[in-house]
Amino acid sequence: MTFVRYESPDVNGHGAHTGVFGLTNGLARSGALSEVDRRWWRAANDWYDAAYPDPAMVDPSLFDRSVHPVTSCWFRTSAVHLLSRVGGYLDLLDRYGVSWLERRVDLLTAPVLYEDEVQVVIAGS
Repeated sequence: MTFVRYESPDVNGHGAHTGVFGLTNGLARSGALSEVDRRWWRAANDWYDAAYPDPAMVDPSLFDRSVHPVTSCWFRTSAVHLLSRVGGYLDLLDRYGVSWLERRVDLLTAPVLYEDEVQVVIAGS
């Protein structure tokens, strides 16, 4: 498989499946995380922020719903250094009863809006 994405099995109010980072960020914003989990989440997010490019910094319109109503971000399976840390996020979701699923595909059929060596952002889900 070439691409992988971890997301909610359910569509949100915008017609998209919320990705793993959106799901965990939502838990943090809601105040649901314990202090230990909140510290872990903050450190993990800081690590990811430093580890790879933020597509929105390259193209600020990428996640603007008036321009692209639905987008989804996929890791390249070759981004092993990034994927090796996703398990902590999945464990966090499991602890708080938040459902998620893993999707793997060889080919993304939606239009590619952004790509780099570790990720691809597509229009649609």
